[in-house]
Amino acid sequence: MAKEHERIVILTGAGISAESGLGTFRDKHGLWARYRIEDVATPEAYARDPARVHAFYNMRRAEAATVEPNLAHAALARLVAEHPGRVTLVTQNVDGLHEAAGATPIHMHGRLAGALCHGCGHRWEASLVMAPEDPCPACGRAMTRPDVVWFGEMPYHMETILEALAEATLFAAIGTSGQVYPAAGFVEEARLAGAHTVEINLDRSDVAHVFDRHLIGPASETVPAWVEELLA
Repeated sequence: MAKEHERIVILTGAGISAESGLGTFRDKHGLWARYRIEDVATPEAYARDPARVHAFYNMRRAEAATVEPNLAHAALARLVAEHPGRVTLVTQNVDGLHEAAGATPIHMHGRLAGALCHGCGHRWEASLVMAPEDPCPACGRAMTRPDVVWFGEMPYHMETILEALAEATLFAAIGTSGQVYPAAGFVEEARLAGAHTVEINLDRSDVAHVFDRHLIGPASETVPAWVEELLA
């Protein structure tokens, strides 16, 4: 096994799920072109109109329930299962497509399938439709929210992710715009550790200049080919 393949960290974004039928966020037809972030994806939006926020995430949860993982998800699950070194899979996505393909990623932005009580912090599996009056199973208060990270909140599992990046020999970012921090800064963290860095995307991202290598094209084609290369 080549030394640069010993400890791999992979970051995935919305682009890896686009071919499964889930929309991305920042292109001209993306989610944030149709909904204002300030209305549906901040703690302030939830405090102001929890029903509206729940309706938005109910819609996203329903969409996610209708799609299947694509060849890119399957290839990464194979890499995690078959690679002799350590592979840390981190995703910005809140869908469950990595799990459906057989991998267990670190969900830095939470999960659509999760519910969170913002009163006591209890977590549980969300129902398909959630509402502001849903009681917390632990404390009974009607303080239920989706277990997703909103703008202005700290992503989950950052200590674990940063530890993996500090030891990485290879870092890959797949289907991510490079516009949202702290994830957009992961490549810099990996480079500081001496890792080789690869960007796999439809187009070059906003931080493309920082990467050593670029694989441009649909994730369902580029990711399986890259995985085959690593496992060869």
